[in-house]
Amino acid sequence: MNNAVLFDLDGTLLDTAPDFIIAVNQLRRDHGLENLSDETITVQVSNGSAVLTQLALNITPEDPSFATARQQLLDYYLACIGTRSGLFTGYKALLSALKNAGIAWGIVTNKPLLYSQALLEKLQLANDCNVLICPDHVDKPKPDPAGLLLAAETLHCATDNIIYVGDHQRDIEAGNRAGMKTIAVAFGYIEPSDNINTWQADFIAEQTKDIKPIVESVFSCKI
Repeated sequence: MNNAVLFDLDGTLLDTAPDFIIAVNQLRRDHGLENLSDETITVQVSNGSAVLTQLALNITPEDPSFATARQQLLDYYLACIGTRSGLFTGYKALLSALKNAGIAWGIVTNKPLLYSQALLEKLQLANDCNVLICPDHVDKPKPDPAGLLLAAETLHCATDNIIYVGDHQRDIEAGNRAGMKTIAVAFGYIEPSDNINTWQADFIAEQTKDIKPIVESVFSCKI
């Protein structure tokens, strides 16, 4: 395949916040704490389990109980993974259009392989995904471009023939450093203090429907 579109996972391709909301609030209830609001948890999902553990219990990684609490959070998450998550509206048609046009699609994420693979299998996306790159596969996670470069190598695709889509500044930095075109999605898990316009993305997609015409323009094709 000559062209490819790669996606970040949480907050970009998949709306995974509902599962994390369950896990975070279960951890809080274990410690006698009230539930946090959905929005408070959602905007931190892209920052990973360490940040979510800090959010849940107001403890730092230096706290003696941190590692145990983080693992408990991950256990709760794995137990409910994919039960309330799904593709953001509009992606099902886009992924189908990419496949029909012979454009590969895949995922480069900072989410560990155990959870990424389980999620894709639960949502029946694993077979159609042409490449899945997780921190397990590289020495450094995003914003280092190693994962994106490995995906390009796996797909036998030149980096300037790849678009990377993400909802965090580190995604755009990684894509730019890899020599790929980048799309920042404004519908992702973006903190109120973030300004997506400063990320230096090549394009900004306000909605999933905005991605298709960008792909068509970059690759000079109709999908």
